[in-house]
Amino acid sequence: QSLDYDKCYSRPYKEYVMTQQKWFDTKKEILSWVSIFVIGFLTAMIAFGIDTVIRYLTEWKITTVTNSMRVCEHNNCIGTSLLLLASFNLAFVLIAALLVVYGEPLAAGSGIPEIKCYLNGVKVRNVTRLRTLFCKAVGVLFSVSGGLLVGKEGPMIHSGGVIGGGVPQFQSLSIKNFKFNIPYFRSDRDKRDFVSAGAAAGVAAAFGAPIGGVLFSLEEGCSFWNQSLTWKTVNLFCTMTSTFTLNFFLSGTLDHSWGSFSQSGLLTFGVFECPPHKNCHLWTLVDLIIFILIGVGGGLFGMVFNAINTRLTIFRLKYLAKTHKIARVLEALLIGFLTTVVAFLTPLWIGQCRAILNSFQVPSANSTLPPLQLDENSNSSLQRFLCPPGQYNDMATLFYNDQETAIKQLFHHSGEFTLETLGLFFIFFFLLSCLTYGSSVPSGLFVPCILCGAAYGRFYQINPSISSYLNMSHIYLGTFSLIGAAAFLGGVVRMTISLTVILIECTNEISLSLPIMVTLMVAKWIGDIANHGLYDIHIFLKSVPLLEWEVPSIAKSLTAIDIMNTRLKFVYPHTRVRSIVNLLRTTAHNSFPVVTMKLPEIESKSKLASANLRYRSSSHVTRMQVERDRARTRSQLETELVEVGLSDDESSAESSANEKLRFGRGERCIASSSESGISGLKDNLQPMTFHGMILRTHLTTMLKNHISYNQYDGAPSQEIISYEKFNEDYPRFTDIHEMNFDDLNLNQIMDVTPYMHPCPYVVHPDSPVPQVFNLFRTMGLRHLPVINSRGEVLGLITRHNLTHEYIEEVLKSRNPVF
Repeated sequence: QSLDYDKCYSRPYKEYVMTQQKWFDTKKEILSWVSIFVIGFLTAMIAFGIDTVIRYLTEWKITTVTNSMRVCEHNNCIGTSLLLLASFNLAFVLIAALLVVYGEPLAAGSGIPEIKCYLNGVKVRNVTRLRTLFCKAVGVLFSVSGGLLVGKEGPMIHSGGVIGGGVPQFQSLSIKNFKFNIPYFRSDRDKRDFVSAGAAAGVAAAFGAPIGGVLFSLEEGCSFWNQSLTWKTVNLFCTMTSTFTLNFFLSGTLDHSWGSFSQSGLLTFGVFECPPHKNCHLWTLVDLIIFILIGVGGGLFGMVFNAINTRLTIFRLKYLAKTHKIARVLEALLIGFLTTVVAFLTPLWIGQCRAILNSFQVPSANSTLPPLQLDENSNSSLQRFLCPPGQYNDMATLFYNDQETAIKQLFHHSGEFTLETLGLFFIFFFLLSCLTYGSSVPSGLFVPCILCGAAYGRFYQINPSISSYLNMSHIYLGTFSLIGAAAFLGGVVRMTISLTVILIECTNEISLSLPIMVTLMVAKWIGDIANHGLYDIHIFLKSVPLLEWEVPSIAKSLTAIDIMNTRLKFVYPHTRVRSIVNLLRTTAHNSFPVVTMKLPEIESKSKLASANLRYRSSSHVTRMQVERDRARTRSQLETELVEVGLSDDESSAESSANEKLRFGRGERCIASSSESGISGLKDNLQPMTFHGMILRTHLTTMLKNHISYNQYDGAPSQEIISYEKFNEDYPRFTDIHEMNFDDLNLNQIMDVTPYMHPCPYVVHPDSPVPQVFNLFRTMGLRHLPVINSRGEVLGLITRHNLTHEYIEEVLKSRNPVF
């Protein structure tokens, strides 16, 4: 029933715990620490490898194209340079698209929606496979190197989740020989905790934000948070291991200073401080009004971004997903070519050549920028493009540098960018990044949104009409870029707490926490007016039954009986093997109720006992009465409309007939025409006494191991299967359609009582839906039986029955005006 169903109080688990209790907890504790360290270390090493390869490929590509363009200054062969750049980019994008389309389609995108669904309790196929990790890691380095407007930080979260889900299993389906007999983490709950730890380690490696990684897993990932593992698996050890491992290797390779820990993560924002010769502040209390205005604009831009991307995603799901795979590859190549053309031509036609300032020069008199000091690294990141020596092209500086370097240019350096350059860069980057996200390549969303928002914030600061009116010359230049980045990113993803901590840890400036938090809250409130966050939109478009944090307020009038599924597939305690095989082949249910049927006793001589029996029969709901009420509701919608031409006598007669066809709770049918239908309901909806739940994987494991008995020998002759045998194939249990039943006697009987869950969580049919929803969220359930006062099962509630869309459909069926 719950995600740790294999730890139910069944006989194999009791025997296993009794025999293994002495060393079980100690060994599991030691292995959990080892697994956590390995998860953090491997996540950091994958991040280091991706970053190193991207730096090498990007530098090689830009150097080759730049040398070609410098030759073209005299030969006028700009078209040759464009073709050379397009060849590099299209080759890299082709590799990334082929890995996703033909390797693993789940590796497309950032992977955050898939990890969020998995941690929410939804089974996502191949989300933690080694093949998915390979296609995601290799594909993202080629998509970033191919010039696509994507980030590598988002896929790092998915990569960390895959590592977290695979390492504690000590086995791999892709590598057959890699398998150890360590049966300590053979449950969905344990695996989910390690996946959340890996996702947090991915955030820590991407941004150098260990605390932000913890909050990201809590806010965006886990629906069922294990508080006892928070400090150990996610915060204190796993994220710290990932952060300092990556810091150690990046500091040694980039700064040639091993052990200095000067590189906190893949994306760093630098130090926010005023230059010594300038009397300014990072922000003041009055500036919060300006930041709120920036947050409003970021929410509006995020709203538009999500709306456009939603339309594109619907188009891809409707057309491209149903065509040949080559169509998705061609789409990625088309986006890569369009991005290349825009990145090449905009510096050529729109970019302006500006003089490079040294440490003692100041901007021109009509410039609104404060004179900031440039170091050697700042000058080296200014792209000359086709400008004369000693000058740089402002648009090429934003397009031809990697996105992390462009962000630092907007945050800290005093390279001047005109309003036309920032405005057009924002528009082109906005549209291209919106077009790219959702295509068949690994693509992160964080860094493109930060860069796009940084341009928006800097445009806001250097606009003469705004800056002169609000007198913003006393504020540090990078503050507006940071607030703009937070506003746009918050408007797209609608994250608040975790994103605030991530940005604070990236800036290393706690004084910026209040403006960042205020800006994110305003951007979220404005964006939520029209649509949801982009991750939630993609989850909704894929029809994933994701449980929100809270049940809709409109569901407070509903009870469990209103939303439960009454079409049950059940198992008897002793069932023939043939029936079990047919049930598993014809259904895809994850679990089945174990029930028995018995006719109620009516005879009673005592008046007091008769009164109690009458109260019992009137105070509980049966499955047949539920179906009567639902059938009445469906027919009522069709018969309540009276034709206009009927007379008063005809209307009253029809109304009287309709009243006879309505059944109250516990009432008998009066209309003689419905007697045959009610008898059919009596035959098909007999009372079923509930005894427990049995998992589909348990039934397939019993079939695989021939766990059954001959009806002449009795149930005691059935072989007992051990707890280790049940979890031997976890998490890839044998599928019923792949099993061979040639040597299996289908006439034998299977006793499921030793292996069922005899005490699952249940609810009464009159339980309010908010109470049922909270039980699902807090206990990590996947299905919940609805039991009446006699112990009879009426229906089953699953995650699908608690989604907002299903609850709205139920309310519309009850009230068509809703």
